[in-house]
Amino acid sequence: MMDRRTWLRCALGLAAATPAASASPALAWRERALLGFGTTLWLRAGHADGAVADRALDAAVALLRHIERQMSLFDPDSALQRLNRDGVLQAPDPHLVAVLRQAQVVAARSDGAFDVTVQPLWATWQQAQANRRRPTADELARAQALVGWRGLQVSDRAIRLARPGMALTLNGIAQGYAAEQARALLRRHGITAALLDCGEWAPMGHAPDGQPWRLGLASPRDSARLLRTLAADGRGIAVSTDATLRFRADDLDHHILDPHTGRSPPHLSAVVVAAADTTLADALTKVLFMGTADQALAQARQWGVDAVVVDKAGQLRATPGWG
Repeated sequence: MMDRRTWLRCALGLAAATPAASASPALAWRERALLGFGTTLWLRAGHADGAVADRALDAAVALLRHIERQMSLFDPDSALQRLNRDGVLQAPDPHLVAVLRQAQVVAARSDGAFDVTVQPLWATWQQAQANRRRPTADELARAQALVGWRGLQVSDRAIRLARPGMALTLNGIAQGYAAEQARALLRRHGITAALLDCGEWAPMGHAPDGQPWRLGLASPRDSARLLRTLAADGRGIAVSTDATLRFRADDLDHHILDPHTGRSPPHLSAVVVAAADTTLADALTKVLFMGTADQALAQARQWGVDAVVVDKAGQLRATPGWG
């Protein structure tokens, strides 16, 4: 199994991470690296005063830790895990409420193509993989009976799951949300140039060489082969790929599951989305993943975002903004 952070570092590697000879001396650059959301997070920010950059990054790290405590499936004491165990969470943290409300908006508009209640399906595939087999039709049917975004009730006072056995995963949106919240915090600290990798990418301003941040998209089949370099124009950038976590050796059964079928979508190998909000970009990579390349590009136009898609044959296509 390829670690998500390793693949993303290859797939969206920095092409402008090292200051060039022409780099502006006006900014002092600082970095932070930490473990979070089951991966490695990497934050880089520049400011005329290095102490300001340090304080901003320290505050961003603290914020990311707080968000992780709300949304992690890796922490048995997280708010999300308590919700999944108990079926209700009283007085939820505002960040958890905010991300779930955004998830519900995407779910409604996409007719459930994005659905944070798919955790029972994921658990079913994981259990079958542990037994070196695929889930049976009956197992998938039982899991699907517990999936449905309309069964999630979100308010400032409480979050409730409508049926026993329902469970949420925020792995398809939490990293984008974390990146967007950290970016907003850096702006409040006066940072105008940064690149945040929280599993998804939130760029700000320019790279240390004074040029726009540029990200390289690698092949899902060969992480050493660069398919395209993408200009990061300030929008959040998210990626989903069938290479991240597979339930078997081929690329047919992987961690991206269609809530309507219980199985992995058959057409695409990678989707990259650029949107003004990194949270939305993260969620939309799953929405676009559900269809063919033509359908994915049409969906991107409907949502007003740019996208790059790679199909199972390795053919890359893009919307005009990344054409």
